[in-house]
Amino acid sequence: MGAVVWVVVAWVLLIGNTGVRRWAAIRGRDDLGSLSKQESDSWPGIWATNVVGGALYGRPWDVDTRVLFYRSGILAAVGFPHGPRTWAEWREAMTRIRDQKKSKWGILIPTNEYEPLTVLAFSAHSPLLNADGTRGAFSQPQFTDAFNFYVSLFHDGFAPKVSNAEIANLYQQFAQGEFTMYITGPWNVGEFRRRLPPEMQDKWATAPLPARDAGEPTGISMAGGGSLVVFRASKHKDAARKLIEFLSEPQQQVRFYELTGDLPARRSAWQSPVLATDTRFAAFRIQFERVAPLPKVPEWEQIATAIYDRGEAAARGTVAPKVALAQLDRRADELLEKRRWMLENRDEGRGRTATEISRIGHRARFFPRPSSLVPASSPASPCETPHPVLPSFPSHRRP
Repeated sequence: MGAVVWVVVAWVLLIGNTGVRRWAAIRGRDDLGSLSKQESDSWPGIWATNVVGGALYGRPWDVDTRVLFYRSGILAAVGFPHGPRTWAEWREAMTRIRDQKKSKWGILIPTNEYEPLTVLAFSAHSPLLNADGTRGAFSQPQFTDAFNFYVSLFHDGFAPKVSNAEIANLYQQFAQGEFTMYITGPWNVGEFRRRLPPEMQDKWATAPLPARDAGEPTGISMAGGGSLVVFRASKHKDAARKLIEFLSEPQQQVRFYELTGDLPARRSAWQSPVLATDTRFAAFRIQFERVAPLPKVPEWEQIATAIYDRGEAAARGTVAPKVALAQLDRRADELLEKRRWMLENRDEGRGRTATEISRIGHRARFFPRPSSLVPASSPASPCETPHPVLPSFPSHRRP
């Protein structure tokens, strides 16, 4: 068994979709353009996560995204039995929940997660970064719109100002009605089924994210999941491609779902009764039609940390939203400085030595410019004092 696993690992690797761009940047993975015939059986946003610079570096194998989990009885009592469809309905539902005291909080949004703010930004059609991924686009109207909506959920008393570390028991608190809605991924379908008491199993449901306005069917969520890639230096590329073809067959993907709960990346696999009849996954099937890949830059994880950091600062009232957005743009620009240099010098820089290029990375890593998120020594006012930079918090990732 160990030998078999070793051969598979030596040929094919499963990596998260957000990691494809990093491996592509260092040319560690092989171009899988010859395996592109299944593109029509995949969701465009999911497939796009594996395309970098026009080349296909991975084949989607399992997929995930974020949707809205909610207490169906509570939302039905305030007039939204199938969940809110737009941001306006979302606010109205939370207003009624608060005013009618149906729940302590309308929604739970842990302040140290970047995903909720990111999917709101996607739904507002924010690109997050500029077209070539060299600067932040966080002060642009689309992200500003989403950011203000996000902050208002806390300031208007719809969401508690708590991080993941301050949540005692997510499932128990949901069952007790302490909060009505929660943005999360498909792994929590199984967790809710296991951890909620039997009498609660018909009192919760899932729905696609609400759209920015009534002109769109749903909001836009994140394209997540894992993809199968081949090592660029592999001596068994033909065998590796055959293995990927086999693992990507609909029947294999359905079997993988039955064993692990990970959702299939091919549309045709969702015709299997085991998925087609599961009402809790119907929202995910709809949402996959409207997902977007995260920015394809290796610095994304650091930028994501800055997104939740500035969002948390604004939510807790330690910095004004406009100031937080300006700080976020500056932080993104700092993190992307090396990328800008490389793109600006990719033609004339062909004559530079590898040592010269590596020094740029060395300076960026060991001698970074002062972060725009560091609190100013003499702030003009209390609301302009940035929230302290927090360390990356891993609990937003699926178990």
